[in-house]
Amino acid sequence: MNVKVFLELIEIKAKTASIFPCLLGIAYAQYHFQHLNALNSIIFFIAMLLFNMAVDINDNYWDYQNAAHHSEFREKTNVIGVNHLDIHKIAWLNYGFMFLAAILGIILVSRTGWILLALGIFCFAIGFLYAGGPYPLDSLPVGEFCSGFTMGFMIFLIAVYINVSSLVTFNWQFVGPILWASGLSACAIGSLLLANNICDYQEDLDLKRHTIVRYLGVRKSLYFYAALLIGGYLLLLSVMIVGILPWTFILTFLILPIIYRNTRELFHAQIKTKTFIYAVKNLFLITFVQVISFGLGLLWQAWF
Repeated sequence: MNVKVFLELIEIKAKTASIFPCLLGIAYAQYHFQHLNALNSIIFFIAMLLFNMAVDINDNYWDYQNAAHHSEFREKTNVIGVNHLDIHKIAWLNYGFMFLAAILGIILVSRTGWILLALGIFCFAIGFLYAGGPYPLDSLPVGEFCSGFTMGFMIFLIAVYINVSSLVTFNWQFVGPILWASGLSACAIGSLLLANNICDYQEDLDLKRHTIVRYLGVRKSLYFYAALLIGGYLLLLSVMIVGILPWTFILTFLILPIIYRNTRELFHAQIKTKTFIYAVKNLFLITFVQVISFGLGLLWQAWF
C-alpha cells in the first residue's frame, strides 16, 4: 500500500472533522480557565487521530464486506477493492490503530479520572457501531446526528476536560456552554455526512442502506443540508452574544459568501467525484476559521 492509497483509506480529506474540534476545545480551556495541560493535550490529540483513522478504515472495511453481492461497488468504488488490498491486513491495521488509541486513552484516564473513561467508552462504541455490526449507524437515518455529536461536541468536550479536570466539577454548568459553543462545528460535520449520503443516494439504495436521504429524497435533503449550516451559524451568533465565545468569531461570518457559493454548487449537481468536494471545503473553512478566530480571541484576551 502506497502513501496515496493509505491516505484514501483513512479518508484524509475528512480529518478536519476531528482535528479542528480538538484544537477548539484546547483553545476553550485556555480562554475560560487559563489552564492547559500540554502532555494531556498531546496524548489526546494522538489518540484521537489514531482512533479517527481506525474508524474510517473500519468504515471502508465493512462497506467492502457488506457489499459481497455488489461486485461493481467493490471493484470500482471501495478503496479496498479498487486497489486490491488484502482485507485481512486491513482488519489488522484497523485493530492496531484502535489498540494504540485505547492504550493512550487508558493513560489519559489514569491522569484525569473515571469520567474520561465513560466519555471514551461512549466514543469508542459510536466509532465501532458507525460502520460495524448488523445495523451500522452510517446506514441509518441517525448517521448525521451521531457523527456531528461525537466529533463536533464530544471531541471538543474531552479536549477541554483533559486540560481542566482538576479545576472543574463535571456537571451541566460545565458541559452546557461547551455543547452550545460546539454547535456550528457539530452542524457542519453532520452536514458533511449528509452531503456524502446525498451524492451516494442511488448507490445506497442499491446497497440497501437506509440513510435519511432515502426518506427525505434528494431535494429535501439538500434543504436540510442548508438548514444545518444556517442553524449552526445561528447557534454561533447566540453563543457570541452571551460571551461564551469571543467577538473575534465574527471572522466566521465573513466566509459566508464562500459557504453560500459552495452550497449552491452542491444544489446544482450531486456528483461524488465532482461536487462533494464543495461540502468538504465548507467543513474545512468553517472549522479552520473558527480555530483562527479563537486564536485571535486568545491574543485579544492576553493583550487587553
